[in-house]
Amino acid sequence: MIEENKVVKIDYTVKDETGQVIDTSEGKEPLAYLAGAGNIIPGLEKALVGKAQGDAFQAEVHPEDAYGDRNEALIQTVEKSVFQGVEELEVGMVFNAQGPQGNIQVTIVEIEGEDVTIDGNHPLAGLVLHFEGVVREVRDATAEELEHGHVH
Repeated sequence: MIEENKVVKIDYTVKDETGQVIDTSEGKEPLAYLAGAGNIIPGLEKALVGKAQGDAFQAEVHPEDAYGDRNEALIQTVEKSVFQGVEELEVGMVFNAQGPQGNIQVTIVEIEGEDVTIDGNHPLAGLVLHFEGVVREVRDATAEELEHGHVH
């Protein structure tokens, strides 16, 4: 049964409100996480507690239990010169930047002349996420996994 300090592997698909697939483990290895260690978003982790190997699951996760609401203050326009050493800037490029809470990832969302608009919001911020899947494995975590806080 899924509870704190268990290693869990799940097959999953996550969709947005329109039914568009955002991510899936289909065709890949199952997602593995250490329960209680904050390895996955809180809303999904809560929904999986108490499930057992072989159980199917569905979860609707709201922004406050996922990637938060969109923060318009994280959208800024900067000059191209900020991106020193990058020859060609394109919409969709992702960079690491120093933000008020430390390092954040910013995505270029618009380029107009010398002005580049960047967005520091997580791409899934503000979205209600719809998960469905199957629990593939539940086992006790090893001492090393518990010490490191993630699955090996």
